[in-house]
Amino acid sequence: MATVAVERPPHRVQSWLVVAGQELRDLWLGGRALALSLAYSLLLSVIAYLTATNTALNFLEQRETVNLTLQVAIAVGALLPLLTAADAVSGERERGTLEGLLLTPVTRVGIVSGKLLAALSLWLASFVIAIPYVWFLARGVGVAGDALLSGLVVGTLLALFAAALGMLISVFVQSNRVSLSVSLFVLIALFAPTQLPSSALHGWGDLLLKVNPITAGEHYVGKILVDGHGWQQDASWLTSPLIAPVVLVAAAVLSGRFLRLGRTAGG
Repeated sequence: MATVAVERPPHRVQSWLVVAGQELRDLWLGGRALALSLAYSLLLSVIAYLTATNTALNFLEQRETVNLTLQVAIAVGALLPLLTAADAVSGERERGTLEGLLLTPVTRVGIVSGKLLAALSLWLASFVIAIPYVWFLARGVGVAGDALLSGLVVGTLLALFAAALGMLISVFVQSNRVSLSVSLFVLIALFAPTQLPSSALHGWGDLLLKVNPITAGEHYVGKILVDGHGWQQDASWLTSPLIAPVVLVAAAVLSGRFLRLGRTAGG
């Protein structure tokens, strides 16, 4: 008697990999990620040119220049996955393509996980683009290795945090415009304390900077590059950049269980 092959639903691990692969193709082959990466590289080119042609910089100012360039690279590198993730679900919902995705034999947690992984590819590309700029500016002051390694560690943590934040908002917000606006507003609000004067960075101000993963991560990088501190000397500043991404990524992945095509009857 002939046997009938029964198609099994994809394994959970395979499901989010399939979604991630499709999202990566849409992002990179569709040209959106390439356009964002090009704009990112142009921004770093302008910053590197302005700083490299300033012959009046002394040794300390050169370290500050490397720190400034790296922090811009980290900040914009976190912004790109944030915007990509913020569009991942709410954008598909508005474009009418989410229904087809929900009908596939892929768990909703797998859908969110795959989209989150694809969004992080923007940070990896951003870091690769930033390497020659940071190395060129840092080679003369002997901090190229510390700059690249600290940028990779802190930048990856903050990119995870930003992408998970955008994904979490995108799952629960119906309007894509609102999702992008809220995500961008929250990220700008988190970056705002980096512009506070040094006189405000004492007492409660110092505590607020440590609680904020964005300011804590960038402060840690500055301590290494500008002040010449060792990696362990200011390790306490890495507490929130380590905890916040773990919490938000877990929340974003679990939010897939609440993934809906539109408003529920009760909402």
